[in-house]
Amino acid sequence: MRTACRACGSEPDPRAARPTMRGMNHAIPAIDTVRDYLTGLQDRICAAIEAADGHARFMEDAWRRADDDASTHLRGGGRTRVLRDGAVFEQAGIGFSDVSGTRLPPSATAARPELVGASWRAVGVSLVFHPRNPYLPTTHANVRHFRAERDGETVAWWFGGGFDLTPFYPFDEDVRHWHRTARDLCGPFGGQARYAAHKRWCDEYFFLKHRDETRGVGGLFFDDLQDDFDADFGYLRAVGDGFLDAYLPIIERRKDTPHGERERQFQLYRRGRYVEFNLVFDRGTHFGLQSGGRTESILMSLPPLVRWEYGYAPEPGSDEARLADYLRPRDWLGESGPGVG
Repeated sequence: MRTACRACGSEPDPRAARPTMRGMNHAIPAIDTVRDYLTGLQDRICAAIEAADGHARFMEDAWRRADDDASTHLRGGGRTRVLRDGAVFEQAGIGFSDVSGTRLPPSATAARPELVGASWRAVGVSLVFHPRNPYLPTTHANVRHFRAERDGETVAWWFGGGFDLTPFYPFDEDVRHWHRTARDLCGPFGGQARYAAHKRWCDEYFFLKHRDETRGVGGLFFDDLQDDFDADFGYLRAVGDGFLDAYLPIIERRKDTPHGERERQFQLYRRGRYVEFNLVFDRGTHFGLQSGGRTESILMSLPPLVRWEYGYAPEPGSDEARLADYLRPRDWLGESGPGVG
């Protein structure tokens, strides 16, 4: 779960006064309905990535917190799955968690002071895939549902999620396919207005302020979606199901692209920016660590190998220098011009 970020376009702005949630006026489905979808999604993505890799398989670490663990005030468990040393993926991690607690950490209540003292339950699937080939982008996706209760009554619920792409040697063809898939899945849920709002939100959220650059070429990001339970859950499913439609064709196009040590070293260097964002800015990471979450699962997103280099600057005009033009918000589907590569 992440706390509110800035929204934009036609979507509600979390900085504004929050309207009464329409979903609170009638019974909403049991959270296990969402849980069942998420566990199935994890299974489907694992099967697809194993097939795409063709060599390695996911290892599962099923974990559960002791119900009497008073040190963190947390209960629940999850399934952390990691694929290592594959033919395509150096490391691919995907976790499902179902965790509840008796109080929320500061990262959550800072934007929602009315939730101080409420108990909560959060279910979600989060993944980060780090490929071997520098021409195949790193990717992240997350879908989640949160509920808070006080005196046995649901006082808040919302959905959040999205997916984003982080190339090191970008191809316009891949970026446009990624965003076209994102736009198309938004069709039944507000169409272009929904896509534009959640694309912009993604650009703003995955931004490294100290580097003045986006983490990658974006995608979709949303949080605090709480208008109509059935419609919002439908959108969550569309995002979760759409991830493979967006990523699998890119895997097939780039997994065997020839590369050498120069590209490998640049990949490792750029992975450092991924680490910087996750540890410095990512609200999901902060929430997990502040709430006493399971550290190994929270930090599963970090790459297995990474490097930093003081004062590095790519050679002007090089393929490495070309990346900078992709690390800013752009209208990928509105720009014209031939694909690269």
